[in-house]
Amino acid sequence: MRKTTFTRAVLLLCTVLVASAAAQQAGQSARPARRGLYGDWQLKVQFGERQMDAILSFSRDSERNLTAQWISVWGVIDLKDVKFEEDKLTFVQVVRFGDNEWTSNFAGTVEEGKLKGILSSDRGESEVEGQRSPRSPRALGNWTMTFTVGDREVTSTLVIKADKEGELTGEWQSQWGEHEVTDVVYERGNLTFKRKSKFQDREFESTFDGTVRGDTLSGTIKSEMGEIAAEGARVGAALIGTWNLEVTGERGTRKQRLRVNGDMTGLYGTLPIKKVNLQDDQVDFMMSMEFGDQTFEMNFKGKLADSKLTGEMTTSSRGTSKIVGTKVVRRSRRPSSM
Repeated sequence: MRKTTFTRAVLLLCTVLVASAAAQQAGQSARPARRGLYGDWQLKVQFGERQMDAILSFSRDSERNLTAQWISVWGVIDLKDVKFEEDKLTFVQVVRFGDNEWTSNFAGTVEEGKLKGILSSDRGESEVEGQRSPRSPRALGNWTMTFTVGDREVTSTLVIKADKEGELTGEWQSQWGEHEVTDVVYERGNLTFKRKSKFQDREFESTFDGTVRGDTLSGTIKSEMGEIAAEGARVGAALIGTWNLEVTGERGTRKQRLRVNGDMTGLYGTLPIKKVNLQDDQVDFMMSMEFGDQTFEMNFKGKLADSKLTGEMTTSSRGTSKIVGTKVVRRSRRPSSM
């Protein structure tokens, strides 16, 4: 009798513990995920009747302190006294131009992926609104694919693109046959797609399932003929990423940021670049900047060597500036919270 009573008590306790754990897990799942501040935020800043773009980029220093940079077409400013507590964000911005210096203070909120606040100084106030910059899928770009058919090594190019809504499309470029890529899906490092191929009068379908790790793509092509292992290498890997630049011109030296995306589009400060060209170690790109009713063209030509980017930027109205860039090496593990 005692043994039966003890067994029932243990079963009741286990039931209570399981129910409690399930309820706790359900409660945690119901809470919205908090991504914090880490990364880039796209801003719209109202200066009187003129609206300007800026990027607010958050990270942490070696001592895990919150840091931020204000990035614009004019350069990069390291912000001071950056604080984020209970959805409240404050920082100090110091702008230097020649011998002049201006200090502005920002106070605002970050809630549900939206940033709002006021940037104030003795020259007045500016409204700031922003949202988190969308992340580009790591599979985006051109991949040189190598695989073996029989005793022949075949090389093709896989092109992964994304539209404005983030939907992925693909192209399979090869000197052998015609190919159509559909159903491109990238999730948590895994890339899959379907492919229809035509060689003269013969047609067949295949699927690809692979994993993106850094600048490599490893996977398997499956068709009615069996399975083939395929390896991919990212085209332009040495240039793709974030570059810290020093721009030296007639008015001195300032900092700027260049970001080259996997599809070889980019951003110079906040200016979009449609195409960054890399041929051997030669790099060039162009962009345009609108200021009032005027449009200025900017052209860069330089060289990539030993993780350094050097060259010159020519502007239609401001002459030529020398540029030296260093590639940013990201830590393998992101901060757990911010």
